[in-house]
Parts: sequence; C-alpha cells; structure tokens
Amino acid sequence: MAANVRGASGRIRIIGGQLRNSRLDVPDLPGLRPTAERVRETLFNWLSPVIAGARCLDLCAGTGALGIEALSRGAASVQFVEREPLAAQALRDNLARLKVPGGQVAGVDALAYLQGAAQPYELVFLDPPFAQDLWAAMAQRLEQGGWLTSNAWIYVESPRSVAPVLPVSWNAHREGVAGEVRYALYQRVLAAA
Repeated sequence: MAANVRGASGRIRIIGGQLRNSRLDVPDLPGLRPTAERVRETLFNWLSPVIAGARCLDLCAGTGALGIEALSRGAASVQFVEREPLAAQALRDNLARLKVPGGQVAGVDALAYLQGAAQPYELVFLDPPFAQDLWAAMAQRLEQGGWLTSNAWIYVESPRSVAPVLPVSWNAHREGVAGEVRYALYQRVLAAA
C-alpha cells in the first residue's frame, strides 16, 4: 500500500522488468496507498542483486504493486496477503490479465496469516495500513515465526514521522523519504552462535 495517490484513471504502472509499462487496475478504497513509482524504482534498484529467483511475501499487499514488480523483475514467486475483499479480487484479476506466473493471493488478515504454518521467505514487503500501527506486531511474528531466511531482506514503509520498532536482527541497509512516507530496506543478520 502507500498515500491515496493515483492518476484519474485508477491505474498504476509497473516500471521495470518483463511487465514494464503494464497497468494495474486500482480499486477506489479508503486508505489504499499504492507505493509511488519513484519509491518502487529506488527500492528495486537496491534489490537488483538479489531479486532474481527470490521467494517473496507481500503483506498487506493492497494493489500488489510491490509483489508484481518483483515478479516482473525475476522473483520466483510472491505470496500476496490482502484482507480487503475488493483489493484481493482486483489483485487476482490483475495477475490473471497480465498472465503473471508465480503469484498467489490469500484473502486474509496479515496477522492471522502469520499465525499459520511458516515458510521462510528471502524478501518480505511490510507495508501495513498506517492508521493501524502494526509494524512491531508483524515484525515480531515474521522474526519469531520462521517466516524469514537467515539473511532475508525486509522492506518497510511507514509515515515519515514514525520509527517502527523492529527486531534488532534487522540491520538497516538503505532508506529514504518521499513526501510523508519513509521507506527502508533491512537485511536480517543473525548473530553467530
């Protein structure tokens, strides 16, 4: 998700990879914040050495722009998690229309999803609704629940004024600010036993 900023057409553009310039239909839903193009471009420049073949988890997926951008750039798979039924259906429709392999949509709450059977992911997009202050709870479940590989990458988007409480094993790699949004890429680094 990221600030109710959309073109009049209700569509956003994939900016790189095999789906470059494809458009995603965006439902008109309160609080839906598609991540801005320039933020996605910066993020995927940071991720370019590690995106090919990555297994990804897109929590609170919203439009799915981050996960679809990852698939477009060579990620092996993306598990999208979106509880809002209209957003989840729009995401399924976009994946089908674009004939994107490797994407699956779970229409459930992200915190509930993270209580299920874990599979470790190499890349996680963590961009919950800003008003719900879910960063710490989701980060703790990711860290302690077996959802991350030992050197996983985690992208976190939050309001500019908020510094989410994250696990100490998540080392800041890069970060930036766009308008009122802070975006940061972390790498999980576990201490040697």
